[in-house]
Amino acid sequence: QLQASGGGLVQAGGSLRLSCATSGRTFSSYDMGWFRQAPGKEREFIASITRSSSRTYYADSVQGRFTISRDNAKNTVYLQMNSLKPEDTAVYYCAASTLFPGTRVTLYDYWGRGTQVTVSS
Repeated sequence: QLQASGGGLVQAGGSLRLSCATSGRTFSSYDMGWFRQAPGKEREFIASITRSSSRTYYADSVQGRFTISRDNAKNTVYLQMNSLKPEDTAVYYCAASTLFPGTRVTLYDYWGRGTQVTVSS
């Protein structure tokens, strides 16, 4: 029920905004997170946001460059990515949890299909 979109090819230093929408009626009942997975690597936590948007949490690798936000009226969570680096290249996934900040994959109940982000040097 979760579908990530907005990925693409961008040059280093550029920006992208990912979206993750759901048709479910319980979106506002979940904390939301973004993860990414590069080829040959484990899926890693990027950012999370509480159901009311009162708190956010970021991995050190993206702190200050990425911003997570959500619009409960639109059942959508966003990831604004600025100052992109080649090492940000990965498939990005959104997920729903009830355990903020939810830095571990196992804490998430629902996962969306990923969207590819490629950053060229």
